[in-house]
Amino acid sequence: MVSAYTVSLLVSMLAYISLATAWAFFSGRTRYISLATAAFVGIGTYTVALLSDHLPLPMVLVIAPVVGFVVALGVGLATLRLSGVYFVIFTFGLAELIKQVVIWFEINQTKTLARYIFVNASGALIYELLLATAVVVLAGVWWLSRTPLGYALRVIGEDEMVARHAGIDTTRVKVLIFAATSAVMSLVGAILSLRYTYVDPNIGFNSLVSFQVLIMALLGGIGRLWGPAMGAIPLVLLFELLSGTFPHYFSIAVGLCFVVIVYYLPGGVMGLMDRWRARLRA
Repeated sequence: MVSAYTVSLLVSMLAYISLATAWAFFSGRTRYISLATAAFVGIGTYTVALLSDHLPLPMVLVIAPVVGFVVALGVGLATLRLSGVYFVIFTFGLAELIKQVVIWFEINQTKTLARYIFVNASGALIYELLLATAVVVLAGVWWLSRTPLGYALRVIGEDEMVARHAGIDTTRVKVLIFAATSAVMSLVGAILSLRYTYVDPNIGFNSLVSFQVLIMALLGGIGRLWGPAMGAIPLVLLFELLSGTFPHYFSIAVGLCFVVIVYYLPGGVMGLMDRWRARLRA
């Protein structure tokens, strides 16, 4: 019999595998570093909080990624002409902006910050939903990487000007993949919300999630299919240990992990393994 704690850990691992893989497929290939993960996870969470009393759960889980896709489509059309630090700053601010809008709405319209989620979902069901999501995301990334769309993403990441001269509609490709990966994040947020009895904006739009996903993808290696998953599994365990042992210093610990990974493992675990194999052949 698997304990509830073990199921909870597996749920977190599967959620972050999907989030990190989706993030790496867009940001890792295009070099557009997005910190909007928390925004789209929060959109999924609040979609469930708003609709679960009125609609069947399967329908809500379909609506959540659609909402995330539509929001990301609008955001992408408005901002993916930006690049470099400007895009990073905007995406980080997006999560905070949406959170503040939700806070304003809740305070002024509902007179409360928290929303209760009355969905009878077992840990096993959440695990199964996230397992299916992770499998579909990994299979989708594997397939898309071998299509002209995946090739276009790689060319954009290497030199966007060259991509334009080669006839690639860079704006369309970037917006489409940004919206698709954001929809995955909203779906994960919707499924994870089933763990909660209630949510508030600080839970739904936790900016730490954006940094955790980025760190996981970097640790594993953003250029490989299995890289983000290899980064997510050990870091979920590490973050679980740190949040339980040093709850007041957790944000500092996340920052230290980021610095160490960027400095000592710039290519991630997969890159380190490639270097070891090259040395063995030599």
